[in-house]
Amino acid sequence: MTTSTGLPASFHLVFLSEGADLPVGAEVAADDFTGKAESSLVLYPADGPKRLVLLGLGASPDVETLRKQAGVAARLAAGKKATTVSVQWPDLDLADAEVAEAIAEGLVLGGYRFDRYRTTQEEPPAIIEALVWVGAPDGTVEASEQGRILGEATSFARDLVNTSPGDQSATDLAMAAKRSADAHGYEAQVWSMGEIIQEGMGGLLAVNRGSEEPPTFTRLEWKPADAVNEQPIVLVGKGIVFDTGGLSLKPSSGMEKMKGDMGGAAAVIGGIEAVARLKLPVWVIALVPSTDNRPGKNAYVPGEVITMHSGATVEVLNTDAEGRMILADALSFAKRFEPELVIDFATLTGAQVIALGPLAAAIMTNEDDGAEARTQRVVDAGQRSGDRVWPLPMFAGYKKLLESDVADLKNVGGRAAGTITAGKFLEHFTDYPWVHVDIAGPSFANATEGYATKGGTGFGVRLIARMIQDRALKK
Repeated sequence: MTTSTGLPASFHLVFLSEGADLPVGAEVAADDFTGKAESSLVLYPADGPKRLVLLGLGASPDVETLRKQAGVAARLAAGKKATTVSVQWPDLDLADAEVAEAIAEGLVLGGYRFDRYRTTQEEPPAIIEALVWVGAPDGTVEASEQGRILGEATSFARDLVNTSPGDQSATDLAMAAKRSADAHGYEAQVWSMGEIIQEGMGGLLAVNRGSEEPPTFTRLEWKPADAVNEQPIVLVGKGIVFDTGGLSLKPSSGMEKMKGDMGGAAAVIGGIEAVARLKLPVWVIALVPSTDNRPGKNAYVPGEVITMHSGATVEVLNTDAEGRMILADALSFAKRFEPELVIDFATLTGAQVIALGPLAAAIMTNEDDGAEARTQRVVDAGQRSGDRVWPLPMFAGYKKLLESDVADLKNVGGRAAGTITAGKFLEHFTDYPWVHVDIAGPSFANATEGYATKGGTGFGVRLIARMIQDRALKK
């Protein structure tokens, strides 16, 4: 999608707060449109653009409402086969750059369509190819370009989540990351089975034992010459490309969504792509341990004790708690970079969905002197990016639930506080500033709404980009 300034297109968008004056040509809508949040109305004025689209923002417009309504507008445009849309610059009490970025981002995300497997001859909906700003201030095009990039990187993550598991082995996922690196100027290194064995990644190897496909461990790196940080920010993404639960088999109902159990990997791959495309001056490394989790003839079993990359031993009580096993190895590996901060993303626990539903991810962090400030930075970045998060406690007492009679710790702590005990398990393998983001709920949408489309959401990409942008400003 290209962006420019100029005259209104035949599909012209007007974003209005509640009670705002209607534009010329829309007087007929006075009784039908009040600007109420999430309202929309398509008009066919006698003069001016062929279609005038009114989009309500409510009494107190914010950036997230703009994104959502832009997503609605994208689907309205697609329904009318409009490939060029224009936007009347809205008079809002928001920063100009935020407005331009949010609208462009929402248009890209709302117009997303995953059609890789469609074979029908029906003409697909139009994709917005050009965005024209009308009456916009200086800098609008640049800010909207940033929104476009964020939308496209998030769409890339959505594609990864939505891909059929038959077409996405651990190797396939690693190759998708490498193609992104080659296209956007960052580095990619993919380890195969032999290198993983040599590195001693016992958790990843254990989970992989039931699979017919080998595991991979992917390292991605963006290190610009003008990086403001001397120690990298490390992203870690859970890359379980399909999760049956292993021998602790999941119920069949809903198992088809387990193709999305690599949503954490999709987030960090899309996130580092966004960072590279935005050319942010921050050194970032992403680590993606990947395999599927299946009940094959050599699958790891409950009661087994696994020696992890760190040397710690783990008693396996549930083979469906596999994500933390592969993440633990990656978190241990991350120590060698002496990181400034490590952030892991994972569709880790069903308990997160029960606690927070689909609207926010759960975050946890080490309990140290920097915990409060670190947590607040992530919460703020989530609020501004639209990838919202909410903190959970990490009191030391929760670690007691992971005590094992035969090993250093066990891989589950029972039903109580399941999201937190999973976080405490991961914390065991860190000795640096660390944030855990459990995205089980918001990583997959059951319906299309606002700029979210049914299926993989790409949650985490925009959060990563916002956090890295914030770090770039902190010299």
